[in-house]
Amino acid sequence: MLQKFNESNRNLLVNINGNMVHRDQAGISPFDSVVQGGDAVWEGLRLYQGRIFKLTEHLDRLRSSALALAFAQIPTHEEITEQIRRTLAANQMTDAVHVRLTLTRGVKVTSGMDPRLNQFGPTLIVLAEHKPPVYDKAGLTLVTSSVRRFPPDCLDPKIHHNNLLQSILAKIEANVAGADDALMLDTRGFVAETNATHLFLVDDSVVLTPRTVACPEGITRATVLSLCRDNSIPCEERDLSLTEFYRADEVFCTGTMGELAAVTKIDGRVIGVGTRGSMTKRLSELFGELTRREGVRVG
Repeated sequence: MLQKFNESNRNLLVNINGNMVHRDQAGISPFDSVVQGGDAVWEGLRLYQGRIFKLTEHLDRLRSSALALAFAQIPTHEEITEQIRRTLAANQMTDAVHVRLTLTRGVKVTSGMDPRLNQFGPTLIVLAEHKPPVYDKAGLTLVTSSVRRFPPDCLDPKIHHNNLLQSILAKIEANVAGADDALMLDTRGFVAETNATHLFLVDDSVVLTPRTVACPEGITRATVLSLCRDNSIPCEERDLSLTEFYRADEVFCTGTMGELAAVTKIDGRVIGVGTRGSMTKRLSELFGELTRREGVRVG
């Protein structure tokens, strides 16, 4: 899966600390923490018919991550929401939009990793793009990466930070193998997630997903589990091995950028019958219904 340039995004205006700048002129200081050491947190949001789905949950996670990194200043939910509104209005966006929020610790007085050097900050970047869900709903192929996801005693995955080198290294392996994405294990050998999404499997009509031991607390993941409970679909969170994914009836991945997408092949093994299964289809439809009626109005 390779995303392509969308001509609708040719003249995007990017919001940097409240200033709207054309994408070709947008930039931040080389002394900014995100440049110096990936010292920033981020969220991906999706706009449906003028409403952002699960906005509060995303902003809660952004704030939680910033608190864990001891940011001295964190904008309020209301302040961030206003900047999102301004950005969408400036770009005349109402639907099929992906918004990436980045909050950095700010600008340092000189280069270095010490947060005490940050005397100007934080930096808030709102990047909104015309971008429908990016995954092919017909089915994705995964290969298992040699790169392992960190457990909490190494780097807590509950911090949604901008250091994405693990994911990038895993994605490189997937690209070389000709797969859409990489499946990543934790240090114990259990499945964690992919380089970009959470994973679910379906076994005998039961929906299963790995615990959030070595993967983030996903917003779409939590929504799918809630949909299962609300619709009397058996579901469970537990450690899952590769073998359980290989022999599953269905596998699908979840994320804001791609919603729900079937996985039809892992490490050369065909999953189920090799097409999107009935449970994946049902949950996708329930998710679609939810996004059509819920969300925070921003336009």
